Amino acid sequence: MASKSSTKITSLLVLICFAAFSLTTEACHPTDKAALLDFKSHINQDPTKLLKTWNASTDCCVQWEGVACGSTGRVVNLTRPGLFSTDDSIFDTFMNGTISPSLGNLEFLRFLDLSNLKQLVGTIPSTLGKLTHLTDFFLDTNQLTGPIPASFKKLTKLRRMYLGDNRLSGSVPASILQHMSSLSELGLSNNQLSGEIPSTILNLVSLTKIDIHGNQFSGSLPSTIGSLKKLNYVDLSANKISGNIPQSIGQLSQLNLLYLFQNSLSGSIPSSFSGLSALKFARLEDNKLTGGLPSTIGKMSLQRLVVDNNKLTGELPVSIGNLTNLDTLSLKNNGFTGKIPSSFSNLNVLTLDLSHNKLTGKIPAFKTAFPASSFEGNSGLCGSPLPPCKTA
Repeated sequence: MASKSSTKITSLLVLICFAAFSLTTEACHPTDKAALLDFKSHINQDPTKLLKTWNASTDCCVQWEGVACGSTGRVVNLTRPGLFSTDDSIFDTFMNGTISPSLGNLEFLRFLDLSNLKQLVGTIPSTLGKLTHLTDFFLDTNQLTGPIPASFKKLTKLRRMYLGDNRLSGSVPASILQHMSSLSELGLSNNQLSGEIPSTILNLVSLTKIDIHGNQFSGSLPSTIGSLKKLNYVDLSANKISGNIPQSIGQLSQLNLLYLFQNSLSGSIPSSFSGLSALKFARLEDNKLTGGLPSTIGKMSLQRLVVDNNKLTGELPVSIGNLTNLDTLSLKNNGFTGKIPSSFSNLNVLTLDLSHNKLTGKIPAFKTAFPASSFEGNSGLCGSPLPPCKTA
């Protein structure tokens, strides 16, 4: 979840690289200068003067902050985010206005970062689909509305696209993802996007991260999601996704984070789940999952496992005691039965919640002292921190 700040650091490093290594032999191209000046004219407020150096009488390749050019004088980098850092300071500012359609005339642009400006409004111009050389695209954390333009299907060289934390609506056109085989990071979180997850997402063979949480996506997960072998970060939480968790998910051997909470998923947690050997953070709470936890779950590398508020049943797997890296285990509000395995005393968890299940017997001696609330709602449990067990 900390990836947004790392993305901004990466943006700054790329800007530095452009400044250090771009050998500008010609002055700023007139078409590019006109496009940038038109963008500036659409900005109503710029309190910290992010665009103060953008002057018609100067060379945009040399004297304009946030702009870098290639050797032919064509703009290849436009970086004016509202949150950025220097060697000794962090700046958090904003700009109010709209995105000029003229930015689509920057035909050699490779890197575009107008993120975190907070008060950019209006729609995303469809003309940005003309930026066919674009590899990195950041418009997140603004107040942009309307759909994701279908013209984005032409952005086939994209490696990273972040449009999250806006007010975008409508479905994601399937054609957009059809030819983005180079896309490694896709961020659309916290918008008002709806419809099914396009099946064309399976074409994103380079995808390592997908974050679409906090929308209104519906339908089911692609049954062959396991074909996206490079995925290490998947956050689909807080949507309206239904159906089963596909068995193929167990093929994601590089997956580090899986957040599916606050959806309407049903069925059992697939047996293949325990094959996610790299998985550290798993949150499946607030769904309609049934069945039990996989018996071999103890083979995983989990640090956090949260499955609260489902309809899970059965006994707790003894193998959970093997998860010595686990710091959070929360299984509350399910229907787990039987005793808490003695192997749980091996756990180093700092947060534990087994409340409101149907567990019985004596509570094992955990390494950390937990409050009674961690076990309440299990009428058959006894022992510290609950009342002592009755002796025969």
